[in-house]
Amino acid sequence: MATGIKHLAKDTAIYGLPSIVGRFLNWTLVPMYVRVFESTGEYGIVTNIYGWVALLMVVLTYGMETGFFRFINKKEEQEPLRVYTSTLYSIACTSALFIVGVFVFLHPVNALLGYSHHPEYIGMMACIVAFDAICCIPFAFLRFQNRPMRFASIKSINIFLNIFLNVFFLLLCPWLNNHYPALIRWFYRPDYGIGYIFISNLFTTAVTFVLLIPNMIPAFRAKFDFQRLKKIFRYSFPILILGVAGIFNQTADKILFPFLFEDRAYSDAQLGIYGACFKIAVIMMMFVQAFRYAYEPFIFAKHKEGDPKKSYIEAMKYFIIFAFVIFLAVTFYLDLLKYFVTFDYYTGLRVVPIVMLGEFFFGIYFNLSIWYKLTDKTHWGAIFSLIGCALTVAINIVFVPHYGFIACAWASFASNLVMMLLSFFVGQKKFPITYNLRSALFYTVVAAVCYSCAMLPPIGSVVVRLSYRTVVLLLFMAVIIKKDLPLSEIPLVGKYFKKKS
Repeated sequence: MATGIKHLAKDTAIYGLPSIVGRFLNWTLVPMYVRVFESTGEYGIVTNIYGWVALLMVVLTYGMETGFFRFINKKEEQEPLRVYTSTLYSIACTSALFIVGVFVFLHPVNALLGYSHHPEYIGMMACIVAFDAICCIPFAFLRFQNRPMRFASIKSINIFLNIFLNVFFLLLCPWLNNHYPALIRWFYRPDYGIGYIFISNLFTTAVTFVLLIPNMIPAFRAKFDFQRLKKIFRYSFPILILGVAGIFNQTADKILFPFLFEDRAYSDAQLGIYGACFKIAVIMMMFVQAFRYAYEPFIFAKHKEGDPKKSYIEAMKYFIIFAFVIFLAVTFYLDLLKYFVTFDYYTGLRVVPIVMLGEFFFGIYFNLSIWYKLTDKTHWGAIFSLIGCALTVAINIVFVPHYGFIACAWASFASNLVMMLLSFFVGQKKFPITYNLRSALFYTVVAAVCYSCAMLPPIGSVVVRLSYRTVVLLLFMAVIIKKDLPLSEIPLVGKYFKKKS
């Protein structure tokens, strides 16, 4: 494994660790949610609102994170702090305007979204999104400074505090209310339910913002440069279109679902089932997100070194390999993972492999996106994402009313596949990179064979079935070790082999 790829793998692990741990621990909150809330419809509301949060987060950062990395890594950039200052001030101003706008039009927005009975849900959502957007640039600056431990520590505090507050409000407070009500009566309302999820998130976001203030101080020392900001915005605007379309591909089902059925209670219940089972597929999303955190600064830094295409090819190969390992592991052990939800949600388990493959395609699409980011032709990314977005919306509108949430999963699968293929074929003409297609095809075939061999035999005993699938998974990993990843090349394990030799 090349040195650059080892460094990428290390950064992927460090930057991704808090995300992976956090999403895993948040994932473990799902069993609590589905057992604490009386109906699947309540979790459907949470799913819907956080679908809006994800979309608005992309809108409020409007591609500035990628623009930040592109301009701060330019060879001719003499004053990198001006890039930091300009992007941070820009997002801070637009986020403040967003909060003001939401609160001015709070009642009509709530009426449109169907939350007139709880307008504070949307108010809290607006504050969460706005402050998260501002925090995005200081986190990017930490990545530019190559300070993964500082990055990981703040992310970890955010994660554990959010989990603690969720457990406190949804488990501990109800117990205290039954036994020692006088202790919490002054702030706790037993009937507030899912509102405490948003309160927990709001408080956590505020703490994260405060922790990042020391990292914002360098931005206050540099001069705001409007001309530089215009160049960054010109570069980033297509990425905004790309990002909105891309995130809408992932959240359109959760946002549109309530509008596709006349019975709101029914749609919330079905969306709750889909949202809870969707969480099981989050492991693939965690891997893709961790990779993205490390890969973007990696590619821009490598681009300054000359011809880095070999590193891009290697990165793609190892992304595909590890993504297949994750896919097989999750699908093979779905008999165990299903206990994270209750029986009422089991009908949604069939979406898990479809959603994971869709996210796998999105990860490859992100890998391929380097060609239009490095050539400053980001409008191509916007075009691909708009096509994918249109496909997602069309499939959801046409098929969801007839087939329910399974159509949501297939919509994500289809749109990500189309975007991946478009980016590959256009990219080979505009910025050709000789990706190792033979290796990609080899692992695709091997993974498909392993999946078929593991899932098709009708094995009644759960213990025998899981044992058999474990053997198949180990065989797949043995193929990887034999062909592309010798044990001596694996971090920590490699050190042991060197000592032995």
